[in-house]
Amino acid sequence: MTGSPKRAIFLDVDGTYADHGTVPEAHADAVRAARRGGHRVLLCTGRPVSMLPAPILAAGFDGVVAAAGAYVSLDGQVLADERFPDDLATAVRHVLDEHDVAYLLETPEAIYGPVGVDARFTAARSAAPQEILDVLRMPGDLSAVRFAKISYVDSPVPIAGLRALFGPEIGVLPSSYADFGDSAGEIHLARIHKAVGIETVVTALGLTAADVVAVGDGHNDLEMLAYAGTAVAIEGAPAPLLAEADLVVPGPADGGVARAFEQLGLLDGAASR
Repeated sequence: MTGSPKRAIFLDVDGTYADHGTVPEAHADAVRAARRGGHRVLLCTGRPVSMLPAPILAAGFDGVVAAAGAYVSLDGQVLADERFPDDLATAVRHVLDEHDVAYLLETPEAIYGPVGVDARFTAARSAAPQEILDVLRMPGDLSAVRFAKISYVDSPVPIAGLRALFGPEIGVLPSSYADFGDSAGEIHLARIHKAVGIETVVTALGLTAADVVAVGDGHNDLEMLAYAGTAVAIEGAPAPLLAEADLVVPGPADGGVARAFEQLGLLDGAASR
């Protein structure tokens, strides 16, 4: 691999790098090997950094694009930390409260929700993901929380209806946790998506989109796959992602990320032999 062009590699977490929070050892090994080979490897996730526990980060990464592009860190330096403007945040929370939607306000420091929201998230999925419960705060008054993104469940209003209620400044996508069902989703600033965060990293590294490898499986991965010079989708991903893909690999249970790295020549010489 000596002399091969160096890449910036961006990995979605849920359903791509990890399966329900568990990282296959083959995936961690592939990340380490790619970094030994001189490539930059970052997580690119809808999760806030507060919801990235140590086991997910254990392989070592050059940085993180989190909150679906709103938060970016590289080599220990925060390059972006975009949050909802106060007036827009108030308006969105008002709509959710008015329609009795269970929601979480996601920040880099913690996740915040109305009192009792933990029980509603647990009921929506038999058990709320532990990575949510570990960082969840329910202070009662949420007016001072400056958040980057919202996750919601148990909505009586479908996604299309929420989009209409919020207006064009707000985007709404199906939940990254597919087992939460059709009444769950993610709310974000419409101008922010994963490709925005990736471009921040690419600019800082002096690279171009042609140097980017992006791997993802969910609705919020569409822009990053469209942006990347090499787009990798996970089998069973939504049709628009598969249409963008240069390569399709299996999910985490079958080591799809490791297979992609091998096929794309991203592993260092020792790992490739």
